[in-house]
Amino acid sequence: MPQPMSLAEVETVARTAHAGQTDKAGRPYAEHLAAVAAGVRARGGDDRLVAAAWLHDALEDGVLGEDWLDAAALTQLTKDVVRAVTKRPGEEPEAYARRILATPGARLVKTADLAHNADPARLAVLDPATARRLTRKYADMREHLGLGPED
Repeated sequence: MPQPMSLAEVETVARTAHAGQTDKAGRPYAEHLAAVAAGVRARGGDDRLVAAAWLHDALEDGVLGEDWLDAAALTQLTKDVVRAVTKRPGEEPEAYARRILATPGARLVKTADLAHNADPARLAVLDPATARRLTRKYADMREHLGLGPED
């Protein structure tokens, strides 16, 4: 395999792929990607997992495809984690969690993702019903993944 893309290259690909996309609060989506990447690094993740954090929503959001991921100069671990954290249409949360738990490194990336998604400051700008629904959804996934309050 050729030398894997640098983190700067992965970040550029992710920012470009998600350009123009916003999160539920209307913020540029790249802010979420950067926060998840920083969260992975803060939790001890290496460059392969930080790369996966930058790309963690690319397949699910349809901004990059499986063909791109197959051909990308990324480590197998990065590719495996991106695939593991990509929720499939109609997939039950339990099955999604099992795949994450079965893939080395995926739980750490999903932990950082959930931490940023459930940030009270992010949820506070949403309408109360949406904030409640998402808070429950994120808490349920944390439970499926065996995450405690310190994770």
